[in-house]
Amino acid sequence: MDLHIKNHLFIIGGATSGFGKAIAEGLLNEGANIIAIARGEEKLKALQSTAPAQVEMIAGDISDSDILSQLTELVGDRQLHGMVINAGGPPAKTVLETTLEDWDAAYKNILRWKVAITQTFVPKMMEHKYGRLLYIESSSVKQPLENLVLSNSLRVAVVGMVKTLSQEIAKSGVTLNILGPGSHNTPAIDRIYKKKSEQTGEAFEDVKQKAITQIPVGALGEAPDFASLALWLLSPMSRYVTGETITVDGGAVKSML
Repeated sequence: MDLHIKNHLFIIGGATSGFGKAIAEGLLNEGANIIAIARGEEKLKALQSTAPAQVEMIAGDISDSDILSQLTELVGDRQLHGMVINAGGPPAKTVLETTLEDWDAAYKNILRWKVAITQTFVPKMMEHKYGRLLYIESSSVKQPLENLVLSNSLRVAVVGMVKTLSQEIAKSGVTLNILGPGSHNTPAIDRIYKKKSEQTGEAFEDVKQKAITQIPVGALGEAPDFASLALWLLSPMSRYVTGETITVDGGAVKSML
């Protein structure tokens, strides 16, 4: 399927691992141009080497304000067609294990920078009457996950911001949507299994296999499967979808909404 995004420009957070990498590769295959952001410069260079004419890169933590300044300068006067707003999650902890410092850090790392990057680029997209913003959060925004209270709490705040803005600018041609991954075969999922292993004394692999049996489809998801939906939401074909939170979780979330 031609997604009609050839030569479109996208910002991709977390572009060298997991969902971000799979989405970046999918966009490149569609002929799009990307600005890839990740902490590891070597991995960024490896990604750039696969399509040198299509990939620009910034090495650093996307949640840092100086990275946003670099990004703004790099985009310049060009039309930005979309953004994948994506970064790693907070540590796995129970409520009583957390400190107030943990909550302050979670606010900064999960919510604050996403507000900043949204406020920076959405007005520019509105000038062009087109834009696609995709926030990669978690299925926990619909059904809390064990030992992830920081993620459970602050990601819901992101949903509130995105839903509100999508209503405020619904006629602008700019859409905002959220994908909430469940258990996927990416490095991020291991912190959950590791925490459970520490709590129960069970072996890591045993914890992992028990968790997989709880997924209705009977398997972990794969990043390329997740990316296929992301690519559609980043394309002109998704013009009638905005303000939505879509879980990609193998049927694990039992909520009706």
